[in-house]
Amino acid sequence: MRPFDARLLSQVPATRRPVLALGAIGVAAGLATIALAFAVTSLVVAVVEGRAVLTPGLWLVGLFTLRALLAAANELVGTWAGVRVSTVLRARLVGARLERDADSRPEAGRAQALANQGMTSIEPYVARYLPALVSGAFLPVLAIGTLAFVDWPSALIVAFTVPLLPVFAALIGRTTQEATQRRWRSLSALSGHFLDVMRGLPTLASYGRAEAQVDTIATVSRRHRLATMKTLRLAFLSSAALELLATISVALVAVTVGIRLATGSMPLYTAMLAILLAPEAYWPIRRVGTEFHSAADGAEALDDVISELDPTIPGPDTADRTLMAVYDAETGVEPCPVVVEAMGYGFPGATTDVLYDVSFDLPIGLTVVTGVSGVGKSTLLELLAGLRQPSTGTVTAPRSHLVTQRPFLAPGTVRDNLTLGNDSTDDELWQILRKVGLDYMVVALVHGLDTQLGDDGFGLSAGQRARLTLARAALSTAPLLLLDEPTAHLDDESAALAHNLIQKLAELRTVVAVTHRTELLTLADEHIHLVVRPVPHLAGVHS
Repeated sequence: MRPFDARLLSQVPATRRPVLALGAIGVAAGLATIALAFAVTSLVVAVVEGRAVLTPGLWLVGLFTLRALLAAANELVGTWAGVRVSTVLRARLVGARLERDADSRPEAGRAQALANQGMTSIEPYVARYLPALVSGAFLPVLAIGTLAFVDWPSALIVAFTVPLLPVFAALIGRTTQEATQRRWRSLSALSGHFLDVMRGLPTLASYGRAEAQVDTIATVSRRHRLATMKTLRLAFLSSAALELLATISVALVAVTVGIRLATGSMPLYTAMLAILLAPEAYWPIRRVGTEFHSAADGAEALDDVISELDPTIPGPDTADRTLMAVYDAETGVEPCPVVVEAMGYGFPGATTDVLYDVSFDLPIGLTVVTGVSGVGKSTLLELLAGLRQPSTGTVTAPRSHLVTQRPFLAPGTVRDNLTLGNDSTDDELWQILRKVGLDYMVVALVHGLDTQLGDDGFGLSAGQRARLTLARAALSTAPLLLLDEPTAHLDDESAALAHNLIQKLAELRTVVAVTHRTELLTLADEHIHLVVRPVPHLAGVHS
């Protein structure tokens, strides 16, 4: 069993209020539980002795009502806290990943598992495990202290046996933690493999290898199922062990109290109060053990999240890349020097560099990058955009807008996608749509600019998506535009419109475009041709 990780409060201050609220409710519930033991004892003794039961009865009803309200508040606050903490952590996690270059980000499958299943598993950790942990730390001490004033021999028995529960829970919890870690790793592997298969499904299908992945996914799923069942077996065994230990301990108190009560050396009020208070010292610890197993995945996910949010991990601001953005009042744009000096880059784990000893200095204008497939053209754009950091050399570039071969389109309206990153008016939107030849298409839509697009631009053709993202790039205020095959899916007429727009944008900005079209190359002010060197390095030649 592991304690609450206080790094959660230091890394994510927004979680303090939910955690403190749950702690306050847990303390109040503990006090109400102790008071309820006194109320039940007073009522039973009053009935046995034939005294008035109105006052203890009212106390009992009031305390039961208070406990019910506290239980409801605990559920409501716990649910709110779980959603609040998981939402804040997910936002911080995604933000931290976006701040890093591509080489510093986690593997896609692990990242997807942590952002989805991991964040969901943190909710029971906060909503149920933390309240149980507060009760487990406070209520046993309160119960033993109260019992010491009521009947010190019973308190002595409880004080000696209560520490056995956390000791056994810690021993069992260590084994459970190892099993949970294996299960979490198998879940990440399953998510990663399934994600890779789904991404490469068109390629696998084209080569007739799609069916072969069924057995692989089944093997990974079986491994995850076995790890899950082992974790469940440990959870049931540990719960049974804690229940047995607590039952034996309470039985010791009941036997000693019963003997003393039978011999007349102990009054009924004290005996009954001791029997009611003794289980309250064990129950919170048993509940902590039970809730820990339910929230074990959340604990593992929380460790991974905190490690990713660690501020000591270098981000793009600490990398060897200079960002320059000085506003020029005369032209209305930012001067945009793009200087690459002796730059080299190799993917993590690769034995050779994709780019080697690349140098160039680009002014305002259109620069076209050419080269055979796989030579590093897209990687060069990602380096200029700061999404990757060079292995050697330096890259000096201003703020940029990158349009990849598979550009991002959000599930929203046409207007939302065009104004993503800018504050353009509708007149400006229609003007830019006209320049890329999409104005008639948008007018023909049922709701025009307010027409909803599906995920990844579902409802549009590949060419329409390409032109829409090119229009968004034109609306951007970034002084550096990076375009990766902007006209790959366009017919000749649409490509000519796109080329004219790109040439117009290059009058005030630095535009770097990767293309295989000779039409765009003839419009270029600068040309960078990437070639494969005889030695196993890929190099850039600036001409």
